[in-house]
Amino acid sequence: MTPGCRLRYAPAVTAREDPVNSTTASEWQIADIDVPAYLHALGLDAAALAGVPRDLDLLERLHRAHVSTVPFGNVGVLLGEHPGVAPATVFDQLVRRRRGGYCFEHSQLFAAALETLGFTVRRALGRVRSLQSPRTHMTVLVDVAGARYLCDPGFGFSITGPVPLHDGARRVEGDRTFTVGRVRDEGWPLWSLSRDGTMEHVLEESTVHPADVRMGHLMTSTDADSVFRHHLMVMKHTPGGHVTVTERGVTERPPGRDTRHRELSAREVVDRVRDLGVRLTEAEAGTLVTTVTRLRG
Repeated sequence: MTPGCRLRYAPAVTAREDPVNSTTASEWQIADIDVPAYLHALGLDAAALAGVPRDLDLLERLHRAHVSTVPFGNVGVLLGEHPGVAPATVFDQLVRRRRGGYCFEHSQLFAAALETLGFTVRRALGRVRSLQSPRTHMTVLVDVAGARYLCDPGFGFSITGPVPLHDGARRVEGDRTFTVGRVRDEGWPLWSLSRDGTMEHVLEESTVHPADVRMGHLMTSTDADSVFRHHLMVMKHTPGGHVTVTERGVTERPPGRDTRHRELSAREVVDRVRDLGVRLTEAEAGTLVTTVTRLRG
């Protein structure tokens, strides 16, 4: 199936029948996301997936393909042109324009694709590295064969596939170990995801609505203290390992080998951003070079 075509099979779940925590697929405007085009960008064919069981193997395949294809990044914020996180805008940014993005974009795109394919999905918000942080991280929870799994397509340096959402669950990826745990915030139960013993973020399973995502994005992209306004962060899982580009240089984490960090010039930084799949015009690249130089001080 070519990009631009629409899937002809209906999603298995269009609403969560829960009298307390209820939200609908239509509220998330998943019809505004061209799922076949998204799958094509991941190197997958929507028609070929039509008969594939909606199981853990497929979820693993989709998650890995996403984090290996769509870069995490805040280039739009630094260029002062981030257009927002409405689903149609998310699709345009991440799939059509290949600009990369952060969790509110990645998780909406991934959740919409999963729902369209027939998975049962729940969106979740959480806090990064501290219970005192604002709710500015978004993940995707997926129910498969009676178990719930955490998917984290938009954290930058996180799991490449789903991990069971239960206390003590572990996912080993090369020399890194991710662990799910139970924590409490003033008695309220939360889930934590840790990497090598250090907490990455916490999440809760209470209902999330699009307005919550817009509020989180507003803080992330415009708040004076937001890290995304003061540092360049572009990341992706590549065949050679995970790569992070900041305003100072590049960090490469090849599997089974020592982490490598190299200082780069501002122009080299922007070249590496492009290498990770972020599309920039020459004018935008020049503006980003100027921005990187300013961020370096």
